[in-house]
Amino acid sequence: MATRSEVKRIGVLTSGGDAPGMNAVIRAVTRTAVYHGISVLGIKRGYNGLIHGDVTELNPQAVNGLITRGGTVLYTARSPEFQTDEGIAKAVNTIKYLGIEGLVVAGGDGTFKGALRLSDCGVNVVGVPCTIDNDIGCSNYTIGFDTACNTAMDAIDKLRDTMQSHERCSIVEVMGRNAGHLALYVGIAVGATAMLVPELPVNFEKDVAEKIRRGRIRGRTHHLIIVAEGVAGTSELGEKIKESTGIDSRITILGHIQRGGSPTTRDRVTASRMGEMAVKTLIEGRRNRVIIARQGEMDDIDMVEALEMKKGLQPSMLEAAYVLTQN
Repeated sequence: MATRSEVKRIGVLTSGGDAPGMNAVIRAVTRTAVYHGISVLGIKRGYNGLIHGDVTELNPQAVNGLITRGGTVLYTARSPEFQTDEGIAKAVNTIKYLGIEGLVVAGGDGTFKGALRLSDCGVNVVGVPCTIDNDIGCSNYTIGFDTACNTAMDAIDKLRDTMQSHERCSIVEVMGRNAGHLALYVGIAVGATAMLVPELPVNFEKDVAEKIRRGRIRGRTHHLIIVAEGVAGTSELGEKIKESTGIDSRITILGHIQRGGSPTTRDRVTASRMGEMAVKTLIEGRRNRVIIARQGEMDDIDMVEALEMKKGLQPSMLEAAYVLTQN
């Protein structure tokens, strides 16, 4: 294991779904490494690039301006080959061949599981949580979440204008896989009539229909239902609303637009701090770690422990959502 004085070259890659702020991580890793006299290789297309040696040398000039850009300049791709023992062996050989003494991987749980396999082969790995789903159990916050919330909020605010004109119910599906963090935050931000998340059972009559009726009685002409993508039956929901209340519904699936756009201040700063700490962690000789945000500060924990942790919805957020949708 490389110690502080031995680290001369590190690699950085992005994997899994892209998230606003990944480029800021790449920038921070590069600038921090160069500050400490360490050269940096950017590995393109995630673990697939690691297998095939698809790399580019990074320096401060190469990452200039990246902090404002969404997506990832290193690209990301699925790699079925990396799931095999042969693929892992090729990746490890590439690391040895290029003289990479530490690897920073930015992504979600799937990315970290891949990093753990490399760690089992003796590779010094540090993970940085990047996912708009905010579903990494070990960290209070994941890079990209705030930008995705703001993108969804902006789109829904525009959608409200046309829905109010037609006195309809808007059903908006947001991303999040099997986690409802995005739906809950966005729902509160846009003043939704109801928010449906996969963590909680849905009682249509209580959670949707009756809230629409109460709103109509109070003079509301537009109703907004936010649905996390992990909740099944979005199309059927519109039909049930029509049948139960007589109100026409329109379904809008925001989809991958939520992954794009220039990162917000929060994501730029969090990504910069996490990227800087990832390099320091490698320099100090710690391996198999994940950088996390905890009560406004950055920390690192064991990757095995990190993958075992689960994150539920905040009880205080659920309580606020319940209270704010009752009238």
